[in-house]
This record gives sequence, C-alpha cells and structure tokens, in this order.
Amino acid sequence: MQQRPSDLTLAGAVDLSRLAKPAAGPAAPTSTSPHVFDVTEADFEDLVLRRSLQVPVLVDFWAEWCGPCKQLSPVLERLADEMGGAWVLAKVDTDANQGIAAQLQIQSIPSVFLALGGRLVPGFQGALPEAQLRAFLEQVLAAAQQAGIGGAAPAAAAEPPPADPDLVAAEDALAREDYAAAVSSYDALLARSPGDPEAVLGRAWAQLLQRAAHLDPEAVLAAADARPDDVAAQTAAADVEVLSERLQEAVDRLVGLVRRTAGEERDQARLHLLELFSVLDQDDERVLAGRRALANALY
Repeated sequence: MQQRPSDLTLAGAVDLSRLAKPAAGPAAPTSTSPHVFDVTEADFEDLVLRRSLQVPVLVDFWAEWCGPCKQLSPVLERLADEMGGAWVLAKVDTDANQGIAAQLQIQSIPSVFLALGGRLVPGFQGALPEAQLRAFLEQVLAAAQQAGIGGAAPAAAAEPPPADPDLVAAEDALAREDYAAAVSSYDALLARSPGDPEAVLGRAWAQLLQRAAHLDPEAVLAAADARPDDVAAQTAAADVEVLSERLQEAVDRLVGLVRRTAGEERDQARLHLLELFSVLDQDDERVLAGRRALANALY
C-alpha cells in the first residue's frame, strides 16, 4: 500500500543526532550527479543531518531487490538534477544499513524522509507518480524557505520535457493499485516504443502485482507444498515468495520445477522464472546464480 505525502512539519520529527558511528567507511557512489549521493551509517550524520542545515536533503531508503524502488529512484535522481541543487538526494541501502532502518522503524520500501535543519520528518512510502512527487517537492521547498534554509529553485531552471502520457497513466494506475490499467498503459507505450526499458520493467512489475493482488500467501504456499509438480501452484508460490523478499526460495522452487517437468509445463516454468528475473536487480548475485542454475537445469 502506497502512502501519500503528508503536509510537512517538524513536529514529531525523529532526531538522530546521537546516532552511533560504526567503523565502516562510506560506500562507493552509484551516481555521478553532484546532487545525488549514497549514505551509510558511518556518514549519515555528516552527509544528511549536518548538510540539511544548509539545504533540504531527501533520504531515499531502498534495496536492490525492491521493484518499486527501481521505479522511484531514477525519477528522484532526475528531479534532483533538474532542480540544480535546490535540494539533494541521499540514498540509503536498507540491506547494508539495517541500523538506520530499524531506528526509523521502516517497515516497507521505498520510504522517503526529509532532513531539514538537522532533523528528519517522514515523507512518503511507495513509488509515487511524478506529478505527486513534484507536488511533494513544492512542499519541501516551501518548508525550507520558512525555515530559512536554502530551498529556492534556480531562476533559470530549464522547463522539463513533458512526460509520456502513457507512462504517466501507468504510474497513476500503479499508485491506485489498478494493475490491469497499468499493464494496458505500458502496452500502449511499448506499441509506440518497442523495448523501452522503463516500460518493459514497469509492465513486468505490474503483471506480478496483478497476479498476486488477491492471493492468500499462506494458502498459496500450502497448495504448492501439496502439489509439487503443479505448474500453476508452483508459479503462484514463486510470485508470493518474490513479493515477500524470499527470492532464493522462489528461484530454487522454479529451477526444481524445470528439472522435474518436460514439454509445455517445463517451458511455462522457465518463462515464469525469466519474467521474475526481469523485475529484479540484474546484478544481484541471487539473480546471476539463478540464471546459471536455470541454464544447468535446461542443458
């Protein structure tokens, strides 16, 4: 469930000024933008809290396995560049920095916080459409101006190119959990721009959510245990496991099914696993190992 941006206020903010600093050094940056940077527990206080005394800092809590994170992060990075330093984006990998995530009681990702004046306030959860992100950023800059902290957008900021209407429609449909409409909009975009990477990824993710929207995870897994060679039962269980962050179990399940089946059933299992791979981080070692295991099962 996605959470809409709330009105920004410093009341009830989480003060992390006493956050302990472990000995580990900062992670290598994943962006070349001067307005986007990676943050760890070691440098969170310096790069986020202290920097927020001069400029608003949006903190994007994400993970490599998270599909919605892959939708949100590129848009935030593009908007940070577009605004030219009016605010900056700090990215926190929750898998590598579990202490921060636990202290902030983050239960779902992506989660975005705002650091302003050395304090944190919750922003929103989920991959929001760009129009809602821009509205949220207007609130951020207004709050910064009221606090006397930077926040003014450059006067000569270039007008952003118009977003593709089908992409906007797909993002809006995902935000309201109308996954069938999202798939339809991605299909329309792909009909005009075959192979568009954002549309391909978005469509695969929307289809996964659509398949799993009305599933009872416990019942699905129980059915899979009872029918180990039933392709429909096993693929549904794999969907549930991916959405439950149990990627390795999903990979093992479908690779095993490929080994045990033949013909059309084997091909169904293979194609389903490839589709699940498409919504995951292609550099994730579990995905790489899974692709190798699938190749070994086939040949």
